[in-house]
Amino acid sequence: MKFFHDPVGRLRLLGMIEGCSFLLLLFVAMPLKYFFSIPAAVSVVGLVHGILFIFFCLSLLNVKMVRQWSIAKAAVPLVAALLPGGPFFIDRRLRAEIQEADPGSD
Repeated sequence: MKFFHDPVGRLRLLGMIEGCSFLLLLFVAMPLKYFFSIPAAVSVVGLVHGILFIFFCLSLLNVKMVRQWSIAKAAVPLVAALLPGGPFFIDRRLRAEIQEADPGSD
């Protein structure tokens, strides 16, 4: 899979997974906790989301160092990851970044 051969591809993949976990936390686990009194949902999904967010941040740091991104350029995916659905909106920009580096890729 081409995602794993490029640091930006790995960032895209982690962004999609982390973004899904954030939406799952907000729109499934939290309603289960507050409307149906099932706090374990937030505990489990929150832990998974937190771990994925850490991996996303580490991957972003790797991309910043390997591709020599400026702090401003690296801040865009970081801020997007803090917003519900944000990683899905920046995915096109990250895909274009891969295209620039290797025109024959994804």
